[in-house]
Amino acid sequence: MDVSVTSAGDANTGLPEAVKATARRLLAELGAGGLSLDAVAADSGLAVKDVAAVFPHRDDLLTALVIDAYNTSGAAMEQADQAARDAQASAGARLLAVTRALRAWSFANPGEFTLIYGSPVPGYHAPPETVPPASRTPEVLGGIIRSALEAGELTPPRRPLPEPSVLLPTAVEVFGGTPEAPFSDIIERGIVLWSNLIGLLVFQVFSRTHDSVRDQSAFFDRAIAVAAEGIGLVVPLGENTD
Repeated sequence: MDVSVTSAGDANTGLPEAVKATARRLLAELGAGGLSLDAVAADSGLAVKDVAAVFPHRDDLLTALVIDAYNTSGAAMEQADQAARDAQASAGARLLAVTRALRAWSFANPGEFTLIYGSPVPGYHAPPETVPPASRTPEVLGGIIRSALEAGELTPPRRPLPEPSVLLPTAVEVFGGTPEAPFSDIIERGIVLWSNLIGLLVFQVFSRTHDSVRDQSAFFDRAIAVAAEGIGLVVPLGENTD
């Protein structure tokens, strides 16, 4: 692979992107734990010193891949939500659209999905700069929940969660404050929805449901509809999943 650079501008963009592209390919083959600067250099035809010039340590490269994965998956959800809003879709339809978008990204990028949602990489600790990109997914979900609440599209829970809340103040702040009863526990319920979504994707990407479900995409939609009941939101089913 020719990753030679001919200008300072190329050095600032072309070489780092080429290194990351190689690393993404190796993620699927070696897993994040097997990723190293030596492996990237060997696969790309670069000298190790050239790889180290843009990513001095393996953890620097992993951090760049983590940030890119969160940003691209978050962007896919944001674009799907914008398209649904442009079509004046209900909050339930918006939720289905954004979760389908994340599912499509996950299957198209299994190595990156595993990097951010699979087992922790031994010896790697994600730095603070990964937090804003990682927040894009819950922010999309939170925005849909807020819209549903404001539009009166949520059904009050039959069994409110007990007080006091176990949320950190930052979670309440990100959502924009605690809603009034009977929706005062909606933030906690939203976090449950988020965790259900990621768990469902883990099952599907890692083929945990293939021996029990004959239509994976239809099951995904149904599972999202069931999970959405926890926040009192109706998700429309029966639409084309292709």
